This record gives sequence, C-alpha cells and structure tokens, in this order.
Amino acid sequence: MRAGQLEQWAAFLYHLGDVVYNFGESRYYFDQFYEPFRAYPAPILAIPGNHDSFIVPGTKTGSEPLTIFQRNFCATSPVITPEAGSLHRTAMTQPGVYFALDAPFVRIIGLFSNALEDPRVISNESKNWPGLNKAQLPFLTAQLKLIKQQNYQGAVLLAVHHPPFSYAPQKGAGGAGGYHGCSTVMLREIDTICQQEGVYPHAVLSAHAHNYQRYTRIVQFAGKEFDVPFIVCGDGGHNVNPLVQAKKGQPAVEPEIGSSVNWLDPKPVLKSKQLILEKYDQTNYGYLRIHVDKAQLRIGFHQVSGTSLAQSRYDMVTVNLADHTMVAN
Repeated sequence: MRAGQLEQWAAFLYHLGDVVYNFGESRYYFDQFYEPFRAYPAPILAIPGNHDSFIVPGTKTGSEPLTIFQRNFCATSPVITPEAGSLHRTAMTQPGVYFALDAPFVRIIGLFSNALEDPRVISNESKNWPGLNKAQLPFLTAQLKLIKQQNYQGAVLLAVHHPPFSYAPQKGAGGAGGYHGCSTVMLREIDTICQQEGVYPHAVLSAHAHNYQRYTRIVQFAGKEFDVPFIVCGDGGHNVNPLVQAKKGQPAVEPEIGSSVNWLDPKPVLKSKQLILEKYDQTNYGYLRIHVDKAQLRIGFHQVSGTSLAQSRYDMVTVNLADHTMVAN
C-alpha cells in the first residue's frame, strides 16, 4: 500500500493475511516474515488470515497463532519480539486484529474473517458457529458512521482476508471452482451495514485464494450507480492456484476476461446490476501497489519480475473518489 508517487517507495505495506505457514507458528516467523522483509524500510501492517489464527489440536497455551500474531502486530510498544531474532524490525502497534487506519487521502477498514476455511464470516449472525461473537458488526457500523459524520472525502477501502468473490464456473460450464470459494454470507453482512449507514467503500481488497482476480461490481447505492472493484491478491508468496479445476472427467475451462459472473453474487442485499470478471492471473506471483490522491484511487497489480514497475504491471484500475465511477486505463 502507498500514498505518494508510484516511482518512490511505498509509504507502508498492508498485508492481507496468511503471514506465516503452516499455522502461524512462532518458529516460522523469522524465515517467512522477518527475513524476507529485512530490507523493507517502511511500516508493515496486517490483518490475520486463517493460517495466522487456526489452532491445531494440541497447541500449548500461550502458543496459539493469534497470540503470536498479536505479539508481532498488535504490541503495546514498538519492541523487538523473539520472532524477529537478530533483526531490528520492531513489532507493529495496531490496536487489534481488526482496525481502521488513516493515511493521506485514504482510510482502510480491516476486518478479521475468522480462523477456518469456513466459516468465512465476521460474526455469528448465522447462529452456526457459537464460538464467534458479533463485535465486528458494531465496529464496522461505527467506522462508517464516522465517515458519514465527518463528510470524509478520501478513498475508503475495506480489507478482509477471505474474498467476497472468488471464481467458480457456472453449473454445467465444465470443471469446478478453485481451492478457495466466495464468502457471500460475509458480504451480505457488510452490505447490510453499508446500506444502513449510507457509506460504501471505493474498493474491497482480499486474499486467501492463491491467485489474482479483479471484479467490477456495479450496484445501485443511495440512488446512484457505483462501480466497485473487488480484488483478490493472494499470490504474494505461497503456491499459485488455478481458478478452475477438472472435475469428474470435465476439463477445467478457464473463464473469459471481461465476462459476466453474476452467479457468484446470489441473493445480494444491494441491487446489483452486474458482476464482471475483469482480469485474472493464475500463474504468477504478484502484489498490489496503490496510489491515492484527493481525486482518484489507482490500484495496480504487479507480477514479480526483475523488470521496472511499469513493465511488471499487469493490471490497473482507477476509481474517481467523488462519484465511485471507474476510469479506463
């Protein structure tokens, strides 16, 4: 993540979860987090993914992955943790595993979508998971209410590890979906609060699926038509997965770029005009670079390579902040 000129260093990095494999063990933080980022000069913030929070049976008290995540990202002061070893990157001082971040021209609301592949939710509204609570619902409500009260004019981003949309072919189209599916129950909870408060994010960022996917969701909101990018960027370090798998003798048929995928958005809370799969990459590792100024939000996906930023950029989407309309790039 960045706020500044694209040619310069990013102002900070915002990790979308699954910082450490396999299950957030302390002994892997040095090799998988601190060592790879040892030369990165800016702050690193993060929301946890399922691999940062799932508790393997037999885990000792005090060694739970979310406890270790909080020690390294939600410390009360910028100390050097045991996981950092001999390196001098200090722990981040986030207020919690879900939090709001203000930076120049942008406000990021980060949510925690829980520990398992399922449930991919932010509450127990479905009543299926008694161990979950509803704390994030009033948190999200309060954040959107504050944006409305302040008449905030910057970009509003929503970040959550599990993707509201992740490609799966329509029934009968051939093959099956990838390894990580949609979180539409969570999306309906988010949309309900957004509709209630009259504020909708300019973009939704997620990870979890080990590939890159960008959708445009066109919705009717507050009497206007909003173009909202939903971006999955989960190919930052683990193995890259295909969007479609072969199933029961059916070949894996890849989707066409720019095609309608409305079946991924069943029973929407908002009036949804269209859901379009704009672009995807299921082969390369990559990362997002985001630039925000007072007028526009620009999100670019870069494939990992030894070339310049301009040459490595595979995709770009631009959103006008004032009216939530997208600009052709």
